[in-house]
Amino acid sequence: MSLHIYDTSTRAIREFVPVEAGRASIYLCGATVQAPPHIGHIRSGVNFDVLRRWLARSGYDVTFCRNVTDIDDKIIRVAAEEGVPWFVVAERNQRAFTWAYDTLGCLPPTVEPRATGHVPEMITLMERLIARGHAYASGGDVYFDVQSYADRYGALSNQKLDNMRAAADTDDESCKRDPRDFALWKGEKPGEPTWPTPWGPGRPGWHLECSAMATKYLGPTFDIHGGGIDLTFPHHENEIAQSQAAGDGFARYWMHNGMLKIGAEKMSKSLGNSLLIPEMVQKVRPVELRYYLAAPHYRSSIDYSEEALLEAAAAYQRIEGFVTRAAEVIHDVDADAPLPQAFVDALDDDLGTPQALAVVHEVVREGNVALSRGDKEAVARLLAETQNMLDVLGLDPRSPQWRGAGSDLSPVVDALVAVALEQRKAARERKDYAAADAIREQLTAAGITVEDTPHGARWELTR
Repeated sequence: MSLHIYDTSTRAIREFVPVEAGRASIYLCGATVQAPPHIGHIRSGVNFDVLRRWLARSGYDVTFCRNVTDIDDKIIRVAAEEGVPWFVVAERNQRAFTWAYDTLGCLPPTVEPRATGHVPEMITLMERLIARGHAYASGGDVYFDVQSYADRYGALSNQKLDNMRAAADTDDESCKRDPRDFALWKGEKPGEPTWPTPWGPGRPGWHLECSAMATKYLGPTFDIHGGGIDLTFPHHENEIAQSQAAGDGFARYWMHNGMLKIGAEKMSKSLGNSLLIPEMVQKVRPVELRYYLAAPHYRSSIDYSEEALLEAAAAYQRIEGFVTRAAEVIHDVDADAPLPQAFVDALDDDLGTPQALAVVHEVVREGNVALSRGDKEAVARLLAETQNMLDVLGLDPRSPQWRGAGSDLSPVVDALVAVALEQRKAARERKDYAAADAIREQLTAAGITVEDTPHGARWELTR
């Protein structure tokens, strides 16, 4: 079985056949940086990071483009409320998003374009649309004419044009031919940033940005366009309309991740129910938060609760415990060991992470049995399978991301704990158990948990 994914545009599971054999191109709607990210935002980053890793593991050369919307009505509004330039708000929050993606182990995108860096491409796209009769300039604005695309507009979101409400994306709707027409470009307003165009100064409309950036970096036709299900309409519907009306094939597959909710409410800043990443990684470790976000199927909704978060952390710790104990016995892991077929089948079936993690837990159970009976050959095989599966999911506890490699202090901590454990071992050997216990208590007070095993003492930072 090859990779099959659910395509929102056809509302069906389709076999993934890339535009170019051996290559996969992904465009993910990234951050609109009016505020720092909550876990609902970063869920999308984690889900598509797993997709990207799986495509790479499956042999594809992946180009992953994740944009930043750094100019937008909301950014301008926040800047006005704070009394600071718009770019201060955008830069501050882009850094917060980058930190959050990095903290949760998302691989850096191949390219991460900012909207404000691609105004020339947007102007070219508008010129193409006007020339084809699908857009018009009016009152300093430029609008997409939905009636000119009426036979296809609404196909992605499964709506009929006659049932759609007004776009409501401008202060003065009288400039539009039809209230459902959406703004490609917004004319100059006092206090707002502007860029020159043939139709006057102004700034981009939200939808125009993504079409211009996606086609610049991935070509006029590319493989996968992703984002949250809440973007299906109007954002993604409008992307399709303006791109295809201009003559581009645009995305061949549309993938949408489900929402993260608290109770019946979608997580959002306006509702005051956002859970920001710095707060979340005080409750659980970043790798445990990643496990929590990756474990449900990407298309399902998640109803957040702290109880479920802690259950996910405990589940990950069971995996981590086996890997840690097995690595004390098996020092060299076969990175080329084949993945269990059930794991492969799960991810090939619309990125089925719940089933894939079930396979991981089953292999871990087998590994613990092999450890208990001292079967090193089985432990080596099962450890390799486990780590290779976890690598695909971005959850391998022995990877540099989660071991803290690169931290300036980690070698120092390792060395100091090793000295303390040697002193404790010496005290036990001379039967000075009071001194041995005192050393252990001092390590515990410093946040170090010590466990005595048949292979000697092992330690880890207290969770």
